[in-house]
Formats: sequence, structure tokens, C-alpha cells
Amino acid sequence: MDKSLAASWKQVQEIIDRALAEDLASGDVTTEALIPPDLEGKAFILVKGDGVLAGIDVAKEVFIKVDPSIRVEVLIQDSAKVREGDVVANIEGRVASILKAERTALNFLCHLSGIATETARYVEAVSGLKVQITDTRKTMPGMRILEKYAVRLGGGKSHRQHLGDGILIKDNHLAALRFFGLGLKQAIGRARQSSTLKVEVEVGSVGEVEKALDAGADILMLDNMALADMRQVVEIAGGRALIEASGGITLGNVRSVAEAGVDLISVGALTHSAKALDISLEIETE
Repeated sequence: MDKSLAASWKQVQEIIDRALAEDLASGDVTTEALIPPDLEGKAFILVKGDGVLAGIDVAKEVFIKVDPSIRVEVLIQDSAKVREGDVVANIEGRVASILKAERTALNFLCHLSGIATETARYVEAVSGLKVQITDTRKTMPGMRILEKYAVRLGGGKSHRQHLGDGILIKDNHLAALRFFGLGLKQAIGRARQSSTLKVEVEVGSVGEVEKALDAGADILMLDNMALADMRQVVEIAGGRALIEASGGITLGNVRSVAEAGVDLISVGALTHSAKALDISLEIETE
């Protein structure tokens, strides 16, 4: 198991518990009506598309929580590249228990593998350039720890795990401070007084860059900025601050953004729009 996932395993188990409670709140009436409770059998988890595997240990834990007697043999570990037709795990035990756990286990596995796969595409698109692909906080409520784990498996980095991970002064923070007659310089000053964390400032135009740099920003977030403006910001900053590009990033333009000279590219689509990898569970028949 990945060390970062193991370190957060208690939280992961809580997520699994909530997912199972949601799906099995009233039992599985179909399985209970059709399948003898003592029927033993085998199944396997089959990949039906190319991608990067993420969440196999989470899926395994789902089966064990439903029925501790189920035996799960993991054949391919997280972060591995998988291809259509790969079998990633074998499962043995009560067929009724396997069926009750099936959908919840696959929901985690398909969703997380989709995120890892999409992240790997972005990372590959900027290969050879000195830039990092990062995620955002645009995650499904309650799933952040797993979704950001999947991003890392795809080769990306975590931006902020939560609001306490870093100071990011955005337009709405500044809008609120204007009620008191305060501007960007005062905002950064207040942030420095309350924390030793690096201060990142969102800028929407080239004209705001010098103000942010003069006020002492450590990182500049370029929000939906044109490529020509990004290149100009990189030149103006001259290494005085890290430069992050954000907003409107796609696979089609990510390399051009990287070539503008930015240090970081944050992509909300990694978590909020990644297509699930097609993975199924098949009961073995004799």
C-alpha cells in the first residue's frame, strides 16, 4: 500500500463506511432473494480500457468490510499502467457478499483510476519542461483525500489539501477588505502577521503583477490569463516569485501554457471532470 494512503487509512475507512452505509442502508434485496447465503464462488476485476490504476487497496477494503471472510488477491498495484483486458484482482468467498460489495468497490476504483489516468495525460503533455501539474480544491465533498491521492499516482502534485495548507489571497478576499479601505499590500501584511506560510496572490492582469510583487507575494496565480500576458508576467517577475497558471487549462493548451515559463499549472479538471476508467467485476462460472 502507498505510504501516503496508509498514513490516512483511518480517514479512508470512514469514507468507505459512509459509502457502504449509503448503498446497503436497506440491504441488497435482489441478492438476498436470489443467491443462497452459503454459496461460495470466485470473481475477478477486469480492466476494460487503458489507463493508470488507482484505488485497488480501497476496493479490497470494501470487500473485507462487507465480509471479512472474503479473500482478495491483488495482482496489479496502484500507479501501474493497465491495458484493456488486464485482471487486477481475484476474489473468493460468499457470492452474496461479493455482489453486495461490487458496486461500491468499483465506484472507488473506476473514479480514482479515471483521475490518475487523466493526470498522467497532462503530465505527459508537458514532459521535458520544468513545470509541475497540480490539482485544486475542486473535489467531490468527502472524497478529497482519495482524489488527491489519485492525482499523485498519475504524476501530479497536490496544491492545497485544505484551507489551512497555504495562504491564497483571491479577488473576493480583496473585495471584502475594501469595505475597510484596505488593499493588497495590507492584505499581505495581515497574512504575514498571522502565519509563516508562503503567500500566494491571484492576479487577473499584467497590471496587477507589479503591485503583488511590490507587496511581497511569494507566488502569483495567473487567473485565466492569455498566453502572451503569461509570458510577460514571467519576464516581469524575473524569478522574484513562483508563477502558477490556473483557469481554462486543457490538454489542448497545457503545453503552450508550460512553454510560457510558468512554474506550476493547476488543473481543476483533474478531479472535477475526469472520466471514470471502465472496470468491471465478473463472477466466474463453471
